[in-house]
Amino acid sequence: MEKQLHLNLLSSRPPAAGGLQAGSKMRMGPGRKRDFSPLGWSCYFQTIEDVEVETNGGKDVFRLYCSGSHGPVLLLLHGGGHSALSWAVFTAVICGRINCRVVAMDLRGHGDTKVQDSEDLSAETMASDISKVVEVLYGDAPPPILMIGHSMGGAIAVHAAAANHIPSLLGLCVIDVVEGTAMEALNSMQSFLRSRPKTFKSLENAIEWSVKSGQIRNIESARVSMGGQVKKQEEQGRRAGETNTIGGGILEEEEEEEEQEGEEQSNSKRLKEEEQERQRSSVFEWRVDLSRTERFWTGWFRGLSALFLSCTSPKLLLLAGVDRLDKDLTIGQMQGKFQLQVLPQCGHAVHEDAPDKVADAIASFMVRHKFTDFKEGFLC
Repeated sequence: MEKQLHLNLLSSRPPAAGGLQAGSKMRMGPGRKRDFSPLGWSCYFQTIEDVEVETNGGKDVFRLYCSGSHGPVLLLLHGGGHSALSWAVFTAVICGRINCRVVAMDLRGHGDTKVQDSEDLSAETMASDISKVVEVLYGDAPPPILMIGHSMGGAIAVHAAAANHIPSLLGLCVIDVVEGTAMEALNSMQSFLRSRPKTFKSLENAIEWSVKSGQIRNIESARVSMGGQVKKQEEQGRRAGETNTIGGGILEEEEEEEEQEGEEQSNSKRLKEEEQERQRSSVFEWRVDLSRTERFWTGWFRGLSALFLSCTSPKLLLLAGVDRLDKDLTIGQMQGKFQLQVLPQCGHAVHEDAPDKVADAIASFMVRHKFTDFKEGFLC
């Protein structure tokens, strides 16, 4: 179960539209190394915007990545520990399929969003955040909005829809989160988190790990999205972590020897110290300590199936495997209460593994319900 929900086990073909040449870094000849260098957000989104929301304690500032100029708004909510950048490749693809606007949001405590209380990740608070951001963006007359959420973001989208936080809601798309399997997986979540590396020598190293471990098997998506998952360690944190290491004592002994030996050894030591400092300054760590969010996990997922089914707007559920359906959703699907689509050659990060397939599913869903139209010249 842990592997099913948290690892992307199978690769899928990257999209042909937007960003890099589709699969260009996956189909390499013999002896050529894959490129794990990071990609910038501007390859996929048109603009970024920081939206200020007034609070009792001051201001919360939410980072948004946006594309498109007309059509309904796709409000994209990422999973726990991820950021809006996880939607980058999907955004480039979907904007080539249909007439739409995209707003991908860094949720509180994630990415580059800065809030007064970053540790409050309750479903109620995050659902309320969405309502406030939409109000700041569009005032009393918001455009038609389709909420799309992955994992934790899917749960928050359901909570926001059920609470009627988005009065202009067109529909709801939830990606690979189901109450039954999510609640079962919580028992092994801490073990999964402990199994991950705590730090990386560089952003490239983090990207390489994400691909080779199966967290993100689409290398193009990993190159743009991992920058939203990890950050450079703060200097204070690095020094605090190094105080009890043997390196500190060795350096002190070497400083005493330096005074006794010649200039050649002094230069050698200085070069060594500069290299060690360079390595320390390049250490990356996770932006979000997910293990500290455990008290909110149950609130995200408990009762989620009933809430999802209670939403009156058209609903689409995208899953990486049909075995993820729980009893309530199985019955609801048989009764035609929502549309189900399974993308079996993906891991948990479905929209990153197969952004083209997810874009196709969502585009078809929206056109079928007459929310928008395919772009002229696009062959569906």
